[in-house]
Amino acid sequence: MLLLRPVDSSSAPGSLGWNRDTATLALLSFAMLIVSLDQYIVVVALPDIARDLGYSAQTLQSVISAYAVASAGFLLFGGRAADLLGRRRILATGLGIYAGAALAGGLATGAGMLLVARALQGFGGALVFPTTLALINTTFAEGRMRNRALGIWGGAGAAGLVIGVLLGGLLTQAFGWEAVFLVNVALAGPALLLAFVVIPADGERERGRKFDLPGALSVTLGVTLTVFALVQGPGWGWLSPGILVSAAAGVLLIGVFVIVERRSDDPLMPPRLLSHRNLVTGVVIAFMFMATFGSVLYFLSIYFQEVLDYDALQTGAGFLIPTAVVVAGSTTAGQLVTRFGLRGTLVAALTIGALGAAGLGLAISPDGAYAQLIPGLVALSIGDGVVFTAMFIAAATGISDREQGIASGIASTGSGVGAAVGLAILVLVATAGLDDLSGEQLRIATADGIRTTLFVIAGGIALTCLVALTRCPTPTGPVPSPVPYQTRRC
Repeated sequence: MLLLRPVDSSSAPGSLGWNRDTATLALLSFAMLIVSLDQYIVVVALPDIARDLGYSAQTLQSVISAYAVASAGFLLFGGRAADLLGRRRILATGLGIYAGAALAGGLATGAGMLLVARALQGFGGALVFPTTLALINTTFAEGRMRNRALGIWGGAGAAGLVIGVLLGGLLTQAFGWEAVFLVNVALAGPALLLAFVVIPADGERERGRKFDLPGALSVTLGVTLTVFALVQGPGWGWLSPGILVSAAAGVLLIGVFVIVERRSDDPLMPPRLLSHRNLVTGVVIAFMFMATFGSVLYFLSIYFQEVLDYDALQTGAGFLIPTAVVVAGSTTAGQLVTRFGLRGTLVAALTIGALGAAGLGLAISPDGAYAQLIPGLVALSIGDGVVFTAMFIAAATGISDREQGIASGIASTGSGVGAAVGLAILVLVATAGLDDLSGEQLRIATADGIRTTLFVIAGGIALTCLVALTRCPTPTGPVPSPVPYQTRRC
């Protein structure tokens, strides 16, 4: 196997030769693909899951939201743990939890057992995601090499979101819904073993650095409760007691977190990072990216199955073209950033993506054909792939190695919360006026709602483009902590 060849410590300048660093990149990209897969791999299998485990139309969405809530809530925790406890340790722990939870999900015999498994999967993913990003940012020097490495890593992550729907359709059709969980065991298990072969052992823990347990607990619970309220709000009702209590408690705990961080000698999230221009820009774009691009797969899956009457296999096949385009866009994004800069790359990709979303909205109709969707799908997928990589390049620029874990956690938390906020808002847009409809009227109204939603998404991407144009993240060398970071404006 290529990853297990003897380590060659040399490679040509500017290239990714077959050495330990490249083997590490391959493994980290594979790990990123695994956790990205699971965000949407169950979407196509939801009807079968509902039938076998007794979910109602109102509770079925919880299969997705259980993962999203746990993942978003623990990303900061995962990033900080990677910095303090060792990145290989946290990566291996995350992969182990992820694989075990996937096995439990595949063997679930009831709705409650499946939800617990999904939440544990989300926790495992929250350890893996920021750790893979931090490892890449500390393995490869800022600039051309890191941009290329992040392009490969980003290609795996962005592709995983789309491949998840495709693979979910194939597995559900061939083996049943259980296979969408068990496949993660087959993927995460070998990745866990290879982590101990490929990634260098962690060094001793740096003396004087603390984990900041009060900060970790308050922000984890605060983000988890806030995301829970956003995800469940459309189904439970925004004024229901459960949503109001969760939202209020979440906001209160985030406020407690801010107070704790100001008083901590070694805070979980150093306040100076929030004044780092590139990191903040990357987080804002990550939030808006997942709120817009990240929601499209969900609505396209509904359109294929409920409007065009595709089965699980046909729905999965419908994502073949966007998968290929997303992979191509993400893997070339690093080179584009090196050549044209972050602002030029982001603005161009977001413009193409906005046009693609608008074109896709125009092509959506109750009696539409797949061929009519292709131009919009291609343009949207180009923007999706390039922006996914570029936003994480922006967030990592100028951050010292010792804080890459927490910076990665901040950026990935932004994307996770963005996914929850975006889906909560867009579901309201897509389902407005559907309550009293059935049959053909419901099918037509569903298509109209998805069309409107895609126009809203196009507007959100255009707004993201404005952010990229005005904030313009600019590469500078990392500044040692705790000196405040300085970044140049364009």
